[in-house]
Amino acid sequence: MVRKILLLGNEQLYEVSAEVDKKEISQIRDIITDLHDTLMDYRNRYGAGRAIAAPQIGIQKRIIYMYLDHPVVFINPVLKFPDNEMIEILDDCMSFPGLHVRVMRYKRCTIEFMDLDWKQCSLKLEGDLSELLQHECDHLDGIVATMRAIDSKSFVFKDIERAKD
Repeated sequence: MVRKILLLGNEQLYEVSAEVDKKEISQIRDIITDLHDTLMDYRNRYGAGRAIAAPQIGIQKRIIYMYLDHPVVFINPVLKFPDNEMIEILDDCMSFPGLHVRVMRYKRCTIEFMDLDWKQCSLKLEGDLSELLQHECDHLDGIVATMRAIDSKSFVFKDIERAKD
């Protein structure tokens, strides 16, 4: 089911999400369906969107759904950074369509998580995927990209209607 995406300023976006317990895994499947449907709806409307965190649809659980070539579900993800090399990027978010925020992110990270079969997984990421998962994990900790802005001039509006062209 397509859910409403919470917009910047909604207090729920600033709450820290609870970990998922193994006994909740059957309920998680319904949440994953909603995250998928919501992400695909956003893509159809705005021509963008690679991942979504459960808090963005009002579910305060540590779940991220990413769909690039295929779906990947991250349950209780934990980020680790192998070094201190940073990249400057313009970060966008489904919770504030059209607004981009200049932020610094780690160039590389490792993400450890449980999958839907409750198996421990680990992925090494670099560049845009590293940035993406840092952004989504921030949502789980009640942090939105505007809170990471480099300075007060780090905000850029993009015409989202043109994004479809």
